[in-house]
Amino acid sequence: MSDSQDDLKQGVESHEGIHVVRGGGGKRHWNNIDYKLGLSGKNVPAKGLSMNVANVPVGGVAYAHIHDGFEVMLYILQGRVRHDFGPGLKYSVENEAGDFIYIEPGVPHEVYNIGDEPLVAVVARSAADEWDKIINYDKNSE
Repeated sequence: MSDSQDDLKQGVESHEGIHVVRGGGGKRHWNNIDYKLGLSGKNVPAKGLSMNVANVPVGGVAYAHIHDGFEVMLYILQGRVRHDFGPGLKYSVENEAGDFIYIEPGVPHEVYNIGDEPLVAVVARSAADEWDKIINYDKNSE
């Protein structure tokens, strides 16, 4: 991700301790996922939290990765998703609109849109730097 902090701050209104991104912000891209701008330590004074909305196109895949030292919670707004996870990605779980998902730090996982519409999810992280501490995972290594 090559967003500059100045670019990320342009869509933020700041009001004496309240910071607002209207309309969900602009579009960003990471690991085959489109994201709304959202909020993070890159555009507000957040120290331990970031949040945005992810959009995975029909048939899309967010390739295998690990969250290094931070937790992630998702709420599925639209669509169906499968997470293959664990060592060698040998486990699998499917979720759909209305489901909440919690991913512990260090769990390898790969994300698939298995539905017939875009997958849309609110993504909250216990890290203000968003995806800076994400490590690619080789699913064939174990």
